Amino acid sequence: MQIDILYFDGCPNHAPTVARVQQVLADLALQAEVQHIAVASNEDAIQQCFLGSPTVRVNGVDIDPGAHDWTEYSLSCRIYPGMAGLPPDDMIRAALQAPHPPA
Repeated sequence: MQIDILYFDGCPNHAPTVARVQQVLADLALQAEVQHIAVASNEDAIQQCFLGSPTVRVNGVDIDPGAHDWTEYSLSCRIYPGMAGLPPDDMIRAALQAPHPPA
């Protein structure tokens, strides 16, 4: 399993999101490679299909099921349902437990 955390430099929610992902992995007794991907410009945001910082993907799939239809990519903060700039633990857990194709 590959987990990518995309962020822009200085994002206040990057480190707390990393900690959250690591805690959910530990709670589920899962191991995964976590890659941190810095998005440095609007051009990078478009190329990476970056929906805001932080964005978490498991095997290339955004953890937010509602994000699949989004097409506005930019160097901006991301808002998750109910938790402002942090993805909810339940959303992370569901994404980690869902069947996925190999990365």
